[in-house]
Amino acid sequence: MAAQHHDGHHDDDHFDGEQDFHVSYKGYATGFILSVILTAIPFWLVMAKVLPSPKITGFVILGFAAVQMVVHMVYFLHMNGKVEGGWSMLALLFTGALIIIMMAGSVWVMYHMNTNMMPTPDPAAMRNMP
Repeated sequence: MAAQHHDGHHDDDHFDGEQDFHVSYKGYATGFILSVILTAIPFWLVMAKVLPSPKITGFVILGFAAVQMVVHMVYFLHMNGKVEGGWSMLALLFTGALIIIMMAGSVWVMYHMNTNMMPTPDPAAMRNMP
């Protein structure tokens, strides 16, 4: 049998226009350190009761959570404008929009649940309780 050679098929797995994105230990270490810091600061804010209002604390924690999600997407999922011809960046922007919608919706739902589910304090009713 004669060996057939196909010029159209190569062992090269790279696509045209795709730039190599090399992952390094330094990138993972940086992402890990940032994640630990972005987790420890909100934990400290809550445990030490640094901020005067629970609402302010909640919004600060949501801000740290949003930053931490971006850190995870950049350092661990390797989303940037150079990979895959920009589609990765488009996915990052879409994810950011979803995060904003989910955070705002969660705060809105929790606020309305608190308002609608909690009984109003009525001193007369409290005196008549068994």
